[in-house]
Amino acid sequence: MSPLHVTRTLPEDATEAALRADVEHGLTDDPKWLPPKWFYDARGSELFDRITELPEYYPTRAEREILADRSGEIAAASGARTLVELGSGSSEKTRYLLDALTSLAAYVPVDVSESALTQAGRALVAERPDLEVHALIADFTAPLDLPATPGPRLVAFLGGTIGNLLPAERAAFLAAVRALLEPGDGLLLGTDLVKDEQVLVRAYDDAAGVTAAFDKNVLNVVNRELGADFDPDAFEHVAVWDARREWIEMRLRSRTAQTVKVSALNLAVEFAPGEDLRTEVSAKFRREGVSRELGDAGLELTHWWTDARERFALSLSVAR
Repeated sequence: MSPLHVTRTLPEDATEAALRADVEHGLTDDPKWLPPKWFYDARGSELFDRITELPEYYPTRAEREILADRSGEIAAASGARTLVELGSGSSEKTRYLLDALTSLAAYVPVDVSESALTQAGRALVAERPDLEVHALIADFTAPLDLPATPGPRLVAFLGGTIGNLLPAERAAFLAAVRALLEPGDGLLLGTDLVKDEQVLVRAYDDAAGVTAAFDKNVLNVVNRELGADFDPDAFEHVAVWDARREWIEMRLRSRTAQTVKVSALNLAVEFAPGEDLRTEVSAKFRREGVSRELGDAGLELTHWWTDARERFALSLSVAR
């Protein structure tokens, strides 16, 4: 059986330091915001798993459809011998690619969660004894130092997560990915596509209220980790389509005038009635925009696959 290599490049205290910095910056900004990565404690991850099964939430099903139907084409087009997955989590969807990439020698999952990496990595080396798994405990938004593995490399960034980055952040991220690649290496990118506003809003504000609970969970995280006294019931979950920027914003709207204290930061935050705290941006894309952003980073879009209803896309681009 091939060994599982786990390398930590993220300092042990990096998560706490990042949370403190984000909360202090976001809650003192105007308008207020918190980044969506703080949704995902154990409870948040459980709620998101439930979201992916909701009838209103199509992206996970649409992307899985593409992977199930097109992984053979993706494998043939990329010719990859190393697959690098950013934000790999459980590596569940990745198995379509692992099955199709018949010449694959190494898989490099990258995630901030050591437990998720270890659990998924152990399962993979048991299933695929000829596959080297080099797991990296790292933040994919920071510079990465990848292990020496055979080329060509294919970097996969699935789930439409790139839509959570603001335009300048996307540009910096894509440039950083390009810096990891040799000419001929590829990027497989998942992007949710622009569509009817009602379909989009329902995907982020479901009738059962699961997304509302997920959104409010970020307040529970701040309460637990930083000694804040947010009352989640004092906020209303709101999903808004911004047609000009072509993105969904998830917000928590204060129901009343209130003061929230964050004891670990010695911070008191005033909320006016109806004031919004932005918790997520989820950009939606068109093919021409994806091609342009990739091109600006030194990547050439060569292949474009969508589900049958053209709701979601996987694109393959090649380092120039």
